[in-house]
Amino acid sequence: MRILLLLSAPFLLSGCVTSIVKDVVTAPVKVVSKTADVLTTSQSESDEKRGRALRQKEENLGKLARKRDKAQDKCENGDQGACDDLRDIEREIDAEQDRSI
Repeated sequence: MRILLLLSAPFLLSGCVTSIVKDVVTAPVKVVSKTADVLTTSQSESDEKRGRALRQKEENLGKLARKRDKAQDKCENGDQGACDDLRDIEREIDAEQDRSI
């Protein structure tokens, strides 16, 4: 009976050993692939980020355009300070339009 158990032990344990060896061998590959996934940006994430930046730029341009319109009205009514502000606002608009996304 002992001999039968001793002879069958390697066959019974080989499945466990194979499973452990497989886990040990594939663990570094899994770690590297997970790290690469975390460090890289997918195309959809990149598109979402670009969309947010475009919306932010458009919002800033809209605010500046409203400020420019108010300053222009005041400047046309003779307010010299508003004319100075108008030139500054127009420079800000140009800078915002030239800003890359």
